Formats: sequence, structure tokens, C-alpha cells
Amino acid sequence: MLVLLALAAVIFMAASLVLILLGAATLAATHIAFAAGIMPLIFGAMMHFVPVLTRGRAAVNPLRWLPLGLSVAGMLAVSAFLIPGFFEIGIHLGACLAFIGALVMAAWIVRRGRATLGAPHPCLYWYLAAVLCLALALAAALGGLLWPAQRAALRIFHLHLNTLGFVGLTAIGTLTVLLPTAAARPDATAAPRLRSDLALTVFGVMLLAAGAAWCAPVAYAGLLLLLLAVVSLGTNWAAQFWREISRRDGAAPSLALALFGFAALLFIGAGHVHGPLAGSDAIFGFVLAFLLPLVTGAVSQLLPLWLRPGLQQAWQQQARVTLTRYGALRALAFVAAGLMVALGVRPGAWLAAVALLVFVVQLVSVLGSSRAETA
Repeated sequence: MLVLLALAAVIFMAASLVLILLGAATLAATHIAFAAGIMPLIFGAMMHFVPVLTRGRAAVNPLRWLPLGLSVAGMLAVSAFLIPGFFEIGIHLGACLAFIGALVMAAWIVRRGRATLGAPHPCLYWYLAAVLCLALALAAALGGLLWPAQRAALRIFHLHLNTLGFVGLTAIGTLTVLLPTAAARPDATAAPRLRSDLALTVFGVMLLAAGAAWCAPVAYAGLLLLLLAVVSLGTNWAAQFWREISRRDGAAPSLALALFGFAALLFIGAGHVHGPLAGSDAIFGFVLAFLLPLVTGAVSQLLPLWLRPGLQQAWQQQARVTLTRYGALRALAFVAAGLMVALGVRPGAWLAAVALLVFVVQLVSVLGSSRAETA
């Protein structure tokens, strides 16, 4: 299932990129990337990592099918923007299903954390915070039905909690653990950092989301707190893993550049509050400069394991070499394209399209070799 979710995420982000290049409606393109692509993949990845973080067994039926339920919810949300007359039903039905899914996932994470022998890995609590941000974001989307006068503000609150809360917290928690794995060197500071940074980071996300919706000065305070966590993690990586993240090939450069793209977008985001920059460009920039290097880097590192679990042998190593070839250059193209789009230069998205095409070719090559060897 993780393989299917990863492939679907790449396909949906490619579709979102095509819509961006065609000048399609902002909300349709972003919901294809976030609701249909990223949300189910994050839930699937959490169901893979939570048992590792809690030293327990894998999820069992019917819970293991939860990511597919989230895929249905995401497709309903996307259909709301593509089918005439279906908007109110599709968007709210999709939000309701996703809200239920988020609560189920949060309850499962809490239960697995309590059942852990000893203390669970602190990344578990980042996942819980991220899922609760998603639930609150979906509640805000549904709240527009009850408070029509606040619908615009609630939509902004929903947007920021989705991007910076759900996706951002999941990404920072995962990256803190995954980059040292990709670099093949341990990071003794990872667990203490996750433990100490969570409260301030969540507080920063909440301030930023609420401030963007209702009080701009509060948003700047949240932005500062979030930047502190991101910059602190980035400087730690530069000190410990510079050799690995400065290479041309590998997953580590892509993951590091995803964090850099996230930090750069936070700086640029200040221009969307009182500046001349368009909020829709910032959303597209987030997809290109953060999600694409993040997903391609993570998939490059994890897909060989997902395709063939168990003892890592020659095939997995070669598959990882193929997927991570030119990882730094590919991620640089994504980040450059995203920052250009966020600054209003939409043709910059073509740079991301070329980089994504390179990754798709690499992905097809690995899938083909896996199928041939299995046959």
C-alpha cells in the first residue's frame, strides 16, 4: 500500500504542476496535491513509522486501510472543484470523512504510545500534533457552514494549519530522524531536539495560523517561533552532515534542500500579509519548493525498502542509487522553481516540471527492474 500511496502522491503532484502551468484555478490544483496526494501518503507513512517509534506491531485490519479512506476523502474534495454544482456536497463530505479519519489516527497514536514498553520515541508526539492540526483545520473548513461571516478567515486558518501544521510538523519530525538515516550516520541530538522543540513549534504554528486569519501581528510572532525550530535544525545538519548533504547524489541533499525551501518560504510568506505578493503563488511555491524535494527525497530513500521489505541486499542498494542520482540537482531545481513561483514568476514552474520528469524516469526504471527480477 505504501508503494501505491507514494506513486499516487507523485502522480497527483505532477497533475497539480500541470494545472499550475496551464493557469488553472488555485484551489483545484492545491487540493489535488494536498488532499488527494500528500494527505493519504502521510497517513500511510505514519502507519509505517508509528510501530517503529513505539516498538510495537504493525497496524491490523481494518485500520491499515485508513489511508485509502483518506484517498476517497481527498478525491471528493478535488471533485468539488471540477464537477459543476458539486462543490458544497463534495468539499464538506470530503472534509467530514477526513476529519473522522484524523480522529481515528490520533486515537490510534495515543493508544500505541500508552502501550509502549518504556517511553516512545518523541517523534510520535510530532505525529500526534500534526494529526490534531489536520483535524482542527478540517473542523475550520466545516465551520464555515455555521459561521458564514467567518468563512474567509476560517479558510485562511484551515490553509495554514494544513500546510504548516499537518504537513510541516509531520515533515520536521520525520526529517529529523530520516536525514541521519539517509546520511548513514546517527544523530545523538535528534531525540532531545524533538522533545524540546515540539511545544514552541506547535505554539508557533497556532499563532501563525490564527494571526494570518484574524490578526497579522500575531502571525509574525508565530513565524518567528517556527523559524527558530527550522533554522536550528538546519544549522545542526550543516554542522554534522555537511559532507553528505553537499553531494550531487543521494537522498540527504534532497531532504536538506526541502528544509531550506520551507525556511525560505516562511521568510517570503511575510510578504503575503502586508506586501504585494499573492497568496496563491505562495501555495504553489510550497508545493514546488518544499513538497517535491521532500517527497522525492523520502521516496528515494524508502521506496526500495517498501518494495522489498526485510534484509537489505544488492537490489535495494542499486535501486536507491538509481533513485538518488542527481538528487541535489533535482532538489535545487524544485526549490528554485518554488521560490520563483512564490515571488510571482509563474514560468519558473517549468524548471520543476523538468526535474520531476527526471525523477519519474528514474522511478519507472526502478519499478521495471523490480518487476523483471521478481518475474
